[in-house]
Amino acid sequence: QVQLVESGGGLVQAGDSLRLSCAASGRFFMLYAMAWFRQAPGEEREFVGGITWSGGNTAYVDSVKGRFTISRDNPKKVLMDLQMNSLKPEDTAVYYCNAHRYKSPTYWGQGTQVTVSS
Repeated sequence: QVQLVESGGGLVQAGDSLRLSCAASGRFFMLYAMAWFRQAPGEEREFVGGITWSGGNTAYVDSVKGRFTISRDNPKKVLMDLQMNSLKPEDTAVYYCNAHRYKSPTYWGQGTQVTVSS
């Protein structure tokens, strides 16, 4: 069964760091591009950053560039991390892991809460 499971959320203070992880099950996930999205209360879900299936290319929304870094570890198992530094209160949201591939279904994790206090 295809499954994405996020971990690592929590409550931190502004300026702190936090690392989220997304573990993917399923034998073909190493061929999927992966991404992080987030959704704050009352807001639409937004793209945070993504990484190609090989890990060779990444992209970020402007608001997190220079603060967030995405990485993935395919050889061991499909595991994607989001290193978040210099966190701001506006980063508070539920963070979702996403896996997608052309002509294949898109998969979502259940989400993990990140709360940044000022």
